[in-house]
Amino acid sequence: MQQKSVITRTVEAAGGVYAPGHLGELTQIVDFALVDAVIEETGSREKRLRLLPSRVVVYFVLALALFEDCSYRGVWGKLTAGLEGLSLVRPALSSLSRARRRVGAAPLRRLFEVLAGPVAHRGQAGSFYRGLRTVAVDGTLLHVPDEEAITWRYPKRVGEKVEFGYPLLRLVVLVECGTRAVLAAAFGPESDGELTYAGRLLSRLDRTMLLLADAGFDANNFARDIQAAGAQFLVRSSARRIPTPFQHLGDGSYLARIGYRVLPALLTVRVIEADVTIALADGTVRCEQWRLLTSLQDATRYPGAELITLYHERWQAETTYFSIKATMLDGRVLRSRSLQGLDQEVYALLTTYQALIRTAADTACTRPGLDMDRISFTVLQATAADTVTTATAILPSTGPAELVGVIGRTVLEALHPSRHRHRVKARTRKNPTSKYGPNAGQHPTTSQNYTVHTTVTFFEHGLANRSRT
Repeated sequence: MQQKSVITRTVEAAGGVYAPGHLGELTQIVDFALVDAVIEETGSREKRLRLLPSRVVVYFVLALALFEDCSYRGVWGKLTAGLEGLSLVRPALSSLSRARRRVGAAPLRRLFEVLAGPVAHRGQAGSFYRGLRTVAVDGTLLHVPDEEAITWRYPKRVGEKVEFGYPLLRLVVLVECGTRAVLAAAFGPESDGELTYAGRLLSRLDRTMLLLADAGFDANNFARDIQAAGAQFLVRSSARRIPTPFQHLGDGSYLARIGYRVLPALLTVRVIEADVTIALADGTVRCEQWRLLTSLQDATRYPGAELITLYHERWQAETTYFSIKATMLDGRVLRSRSLQGLDQEVYALLTTYQALIRTAADTACTRPGLDMDRISFTVLQATAADTVTTATAILPSTGPAELVGVIGRTVLEALHPSRHRHRVKARTRKNPTSKYGPNAGQHPTTSQNYTVHTTVTFFEHGLANRSRT
């Protein structure tokens, strides 16, 4: 007779019709009390107890974000797979669709607002520069379905003769560097520029923060509003700006005033100009001119060379988008076919992402000095998804609280190497309608290590336009 192994375990979930409402171990981040509270606050509570209560529907929508490759019925199967022995409903597709519409976007938006925020502890490596919490802002585009109910608000791009591509939704987020936690987000039609949405995020800044941003955010009004919020900024300048020095500083940077004919009162900024040489592993050498604007005017306390190195952390926002678009969405078009559904889906994506990041932050706290860049987001998401299917750790244990559960233990066993490498991402132009077409051929087709050398200087003849040929 062949040997057999018998495995038994106890699964604790909510009772009755509420049992399918969970997110595996992530339920300890997005717990029942929190979901019930936002449902109550937003007036989304059902008037009578249904087979699909509002709490269950909220968890179902979050699970849709975790299992973007699954159908509605497939996701419901994930939520109930580990709940064997319970008498559970098997709702039809139409019932799940109606339940989403009934609950709406408000509780998901409020849930995101509650979970959003910094997670790094004071002084955590990668998240602070000389006492200031470093945060970054940037935007991206998500594809939405080509449906008449949507395209009036999210139109497709228009060429000289025809429309082309999918309708686009612009998403702008404010993230904490080092942890990539989302502090705030705004989204809407592509026709509204990144600055429009970024302006809605400034209320989340405070005097403890240093905002990093690329050249698309160097507008005079935006710089003024950052300082009005009490924060500092480090922003790359476009070549269109021609600052005039009124005081040169010891590290090669200089002070200038910006906002002529735009701001009621001129804004004093520090300008750091540098020649940057990037040498790729294949021998390719690329030289660039950088100009950074910052409100940190003390060149002794904040040396220009340090700020140029720090500016690279702006890419934390790009890494956040890669996690959402490439790992969670896997390049897919958003599934919702109504405006309210799109709002609900985007907030669910952001909420689920933030819950994953909070789990990673809790895990990192158990290993002093662990850089969160070493935690694989792919492993993080896949393990969290597994705990949904197995209904693992829905409720916390009755013993002492643990920061590291199944998810934490798994990611700690699969950490990225500790040696930090400068690495350039491979870029190929796959979309014939890409607005980055003029940059074709300027980037490597394979990922490579690189070294960078920076020299702070002063561009007497101004900043040259970046080549577009």
